[in-house]
Amino acid sequence: MSGTDASLTISVVICVYTEDRWEDILAAVASVRAQSHPARETLLVVDHNEALRERLLKEYEERQDVRVLANAGPRGLSAGRNTGIAASRGEVIAFLDDDAVAERDWLRHFAEGYADPAVVAVGGRTVPIWASGRRPVWFPEEFDWVVGCTYRGLPPGRVRVRNVLGGNASFRREAFEAAGGFATGIGRDGDKRPLGCEETELCIRLSRARPDAVLLIDDRAVIHHRVPEAREHFAYFRTRTYAEGLSKALVARSVGADKGLESERRYATRVLPAGVVRGLRDAVLARPGGAGRAGAIVAGVLTAAGGYVVGSVRARRGGDSFSVAPVEGGAHG
Repeated sequence: MSGTDASLTISVVICVYTEDRWEDILAAVASVRAQSHPARETLLVVDHNEALRERLLKEYEERQDVRVLANAGPRGLSAGRNTGIAASRGEVIAFLDDDAVAERDWLRHFAEGYADPAVVAVGGRTVPIWASGRRPVWFPEEFDWVVGCTYRGLPPGRVRVRNVLGGNASFRREAFEAAGGFATGIGRDGDKRPLGCEETELCIRLSRARPDAVLLIDDRAVIHHRVPEAREHFAYFRTRTYAEGLSKALVARSVGADKGLESERRYATRVLPAGVVRGLRDAVLARPGGAGRAGAIVAGVLTAAGGYVVGSVRARRGGDSFSVAPVEGGAHG
């Protein structure tokens, strides 16, 4: 799987929802426009915020390679992504968070993965930019997914995975034709309860629709993701891990616990215990934050487990649900 198809066309979708991230949005778009493998287009999908949409239309009115769209579905990240997929024209659709910037060769490394026709998705590595300037000493790297970043425990290099991570990912158009779009009702909705796992559910659904499909993560495809100050605190950590448990329950309900929790079992039985041991060892050696990291790992596991139990009960009662719709449109070429 070496070499890059320079002719491969890639559309980049950035979902946006608030003017509070204006400078971040501009930086994200600028990083896409500076790619060594040029994007065919950047699609900014605005989530039910007319003032932001009009401001972005004015900002990019002279840019042929940047298109501003309104989310055509219900409020939330999944429907926004589906809107971008339907409007895109590339053979591959990549997704970038609105508060992240991509390194110059981000799309080039994605394109390299697609040299193998069996590959239907390629994700990358997401590095945190902490608002305080440094990682909180208590914050375990094993839980960097809490702030939308690549976490300790993922294998290095270019490797086959069950699912890619949504804020730094790409899919062939055929993936959505085979499996449908992102499920609405499972992912984020602006600043509300920080649910997730919509990309996990999609990837599992895709592997079922296309059993021969290969999904990769290439850790050279790097983006840098801003972590706001509010997310550096344990209160957010606790809220996000609980929400992850709720989300995982929905995924398990949709695709079955075997597939829905396959990667999580290894993570919980190998990666996290090793992290606790490492934290306790650091505490014994009087290194800063060791006991805090060990405690945070234990707390994160217990909180996520609690969310999973509550989510499972709700799912059985029909209280929480989500839906998958086919993604219409998409004239590529």
